Order: sequence, then C-alpha cells, then structure tokens
Amino acid sequence: MKSSIGMTVTEHILKQQRESPEATGAFTQLISELIVAAKIISREVNKAGIADILGYAGHRNIQDEEVQKLDDFANHTIIQRMSHIGQLCAMASEENADIIHIPANYPKGKYVLIFDPLDGSSNIDVNVSIGTIFGIYRRITEGEEDGTLTDVLQAGHKQVAAGYFIYGSSTMMVYTTGKGVHGFTLFPGIGEFLLSHEDIRIPERGKIFSVNESYYNYWTDGVRRLVDHFKSPDTKPAYTARYIGSLVSDFHRNLLKGGIFMYPADTRDPKKPHGKLRLMCEANPLAFVVKEAGGYASTGEKPILEIEPEELHQRVPLFIGSRKDVELAEKYVQGQA
Repeated sequence: MKSSIGMTVTEHILKQQRESPEATGAFTQLISELIVAAKIISREVNKAGIADILGYAGHRNIQDEEVQKLDDFANHTIIQRMSHIGQLCAMASEENADIIHIPANYPKGKYVLIFDPLDGSSNIDVNVSIGTIFGIYRRITEGEEDGTLTDVLQAGHKQVAAGYFIYGSSTMMVYTTGKGVHGFTLFPGIGEFLLSHEDIRIPERGKIFSVNESYYNYWTDGVRRLVDHFKSPDTKPAYTARYIGSLVSDFHRNLLKGGIFMYPADTRDPKKPHGKLRLMCEANPLAFVVKEAGGYASTGEKPILEIEPEELHQRVPLFIGSRKDVELAEKYVQGQA
C-alpha cells in the first residue's frame, strides 16, 4: 500500500470524508477550524518566553487551580474560533464551570466539543511540552436550539473523534475518527500539518511506567505493589520510570514507545476521592485515541470509555497505555495479583 506520509491534514480529513457516503462536510469544517485555533495557540506558546503571557492570570478555575495567562488565551481562542462555524450546539472546557452555549446570533450544529485548552500548563514557565486535548460527540437532543448538559454528558465510547495537539520541540496533532490513529507535524515554513506518523499502533506491552511517586504513601496497597513490581530488579523485561508531569507529553511518548501512564486515586484530599484527572476533557479523549491504537484505558476497576458521566467536571483514576500493562494494573488494583 502506498504511504500517505507528507499528506496535509486537510487532505487526510477530506479523504476520510469521501470514504463515508453519509458525510456532509460538517465534521470536516469543525476539525479544520479547530486546527486553526491550535496553530494560533502554538504560535503563542512558541513565543511565550519573550512575550507577556507567562505566569498566573490572577484567578482560579472551576478545579480551584491557578489559571495561567496562556490558559486563558488558549481557552478564549478555541471558544472564539469554534463558536461561529455553525457545526456545534455546545462546548465544554476544563476552564469553565458550566457548558458553553453558542451565541444566539450563530447557527447551531449537531456536534459537541469538549476540550482541555492547555493541559500541563503548570509547566509553561519551565519550557516543558504542553498540549490541547479534545473529544467530539454528536448531539443527542432534538431540535436546532442550544445543546444541553445531556448532549455533553455522554460515555466516552460515543465519541466520533478525539485527539490532541502537543506543543513541544515541534507541534503535532494526533487524532482518530475511529479509523486508526494518525499524527501530523506542523511545518512552520508552510503553516501546514503534514502526515508524519501514519496508523500509529502502541506496543502491546511497554517498558515505561509513568507516575508521580511522591504520592506513594497515599495510594492503595494494590497500586503500591504495582509500582513495586515495575521497579523490581526481578521483573523481566525490566521497566524504566519516565514522568514529565504533563499528561499529553507522558501519553504521547508512551503511545509511540509503549508503556503505562498512571494517576491513581489517593487519600491526600478528601474532596478528590477519585483522583485528579477529568473524565470528560482528559481521560475520555485519550482513552478513545489509545483504544484505536490498540491500547487500553481503565480506572483500575473498569474501562474509562464505559463510564456513564454524572457531572461535567467528574474526576477519575486513570491507567492508560499498552494493553497488557493496563490489564496488569487492573489485577493489582483489584487484588488479583
């Protein structure tokens, strides 16, 4: 089969559209505008060291976390770019307490966009890779009015597309529509994302585990024993620890090389009994990506994609990556190993 390496992301999306007779072009327009937003964010990230956009914005988001200036910029850019295209009925962002309605003067569409505008933003000031995570659903309510919380709170397996942009040594887009996972690298000279990683498949078992071990004493016994297993000199093949502290970055590395990223629940904060990561804007999109690449994502007790969400900013424990590594994690968490 002839490789498509070098194809622009627009060509790739249009090619997939032609292969779906029921496609209307609405989804293509949605993705194309999201790419424009990511290019704008990438430009600002790349000049963050010399522009007045580093540091805290002076307020806290719905997660009670300090919002950084670049967080605000990314969130505003995506909302502004995506509101007018006529393909969305609602949006939801990590940075907004409630769902985001499309302004009354713009037409409404049949899709819902859920996103984390700038994942890993605590690393902005130290020049570590950060990213934008997104998931797309079809609306399930009838009519052409605003979307509702019902349209937003859907299980992850109902996503029609998901992916992320990673802003690092290069800017990449990785996405899936349920027909394989593909990676595109932004070539600054021409301003286009070109296909650089075709049909990404995560190794069935990896050699990397990614977790913040400073929380070791707050984990359950099963999680502690799992990490001890990964670190044991008797474990063959041997694992190596790699933890960046930016979900997109850790996930991206493990997607390409194989391994497991873990953010278990812990006992540090009684307000967060289910961990830190958000189901809707972080766990679900990456779980969809890893599934289509041959991997797996779990809470330790059940698949992430099967969770029926109950609230917009719901948190979940997350074990994600190579299938056999995540299945092993489930055994330890459930006391079967």
